[in-house]
Amino acid sequence: MTLLPSPRLDWLLRPSQGHIYDRQLVILSLALMAIGLVMVSSASIAEGIAVGSDPFYFVKRHGSFLLICLFLSTLVLQVPMARWQQFNAGFLVLALIMLMLVLVAGREINGSKRWLALGLFNVQPAEIAKLALFTFLAGFLVRKQDEVRGHWKGFLKPLAVMGIMSLLLLKQPDLGSVVVLFVTTLGMLFIAGARMGQFISLVTLGVALVAGLIAMAPYRMKRVTSFLNPWDDPFGSGYQLTQSLMAFGRGGWFGEGLGNSIQKLEYLPEAHTDFVFAILGEELGFTGVLLVLLLQCWLAFKALRIGQKVLLGGRQYEGYLAMGIGIWFSFQTVVNVGAASGLLPTKGLTLPLVSYGGSSLLVMSTAVAILVRIDFEWRRDHMQARQREVL
Repeated sequence: MTLLPSPRLDWLLRPSQGHIYDRQLVILSLALMAIGLVMVSSASIAEGIAVGSDPFYFVKRHGSFLLICLFLSTLVLQVPMARWQQFNAGFLVLALIMLMLVLVAGREINGSKRWLALGLFNVQPAEIAKLALFTFLAGFLVRKQDEVRGHWKGFLKPLAVMGIMSLLLLKQPDLGSVVVLFVTTLGMLFIAGARMGQFISLVTLGVALVAGLIAMAPYRMKRVTSFLNPWDDPFGSGYQLTQSLMAFGRGGWFGEGLGNSIQKLEYLPEAHTDFVFAILGEELGFTGVLLVLLLQCWLAFKALRIGQKVLLGGRQYEGYLAMGIGIWFSFQTVVNVGAASGLLPTKGLTLPLVSYGGSSLLVMSTAVAILVRIDFEWRRDHMQARQREVL
């Protein structure tokens, strides 16, 4: 007797069929946003009292960001992918101008000048720069595909653009965003068919440069040494990581219960931003951690799957961009989770769609809206093609 998959399992394993948009992608994104709102609400109470004498200070701001994200995503969904391809160079120039402007008129927080004050909100140009670079790089790979595959010149041109952006980011300083740009750019070049020898050379050079940047900055070296053994200085350089590890340790299998975290009570710095994953582990335990990781993995897989589908269908720009977004989301998740759990040095990167941070939420929700648009245009055109065949 043959066992047929249940409708629920079939829905999980197969992309949405018979719809003009991928409902799984939308539900995944909304689920991560909802989890983020709940965890930021729980993790930011003590910080809200300290900063604004209001336990819901950060909750209100995060909720406002989410509403703006939904509105912005609705607008982005109306923009044809042809427009992104047409104006990708202009978007890149705008991002570079913002990166230069933040060095001159930016707001300094915790020793880093990464934010531009725009009325009630602070904008982080580094987040916008990520999306701008990937939209530009997708267009470049379409225009210069033969050059990228056959010559060093075609391989180095996009890296030169990334290098200029990286120098501006390092001035802030923001090494974490530079690493994200580097890895995602390499991934997109690899998908475009660049030669393996170029990758080996570039990866070797990239590792050497990162090691040099760490060695030249005492605070970066301290982060690395504290990451290797945070218990050597648990109340100094290793304080943040030891508190994060204690949060995971208290969580166990099923957690202490939502709202019952101890580490969020001003013990763990940045509990609602960079280390919200540790609070999630403390309150929801291993099961909560596993759920969020599965959702993030599923979202990244959907992006890569959409990219593969449209690439095979001849839509190169959309395919490269979707692949870039998938690599970006997955790598940034790995870095954030790795930093919170002690597997990687702290880098100050948010957990996609979950951590507090207006700029990150806005840019990543825009990226998700672009994915939905790419998939929508593919479905629309293929639906029309099938209708013509029937007629």
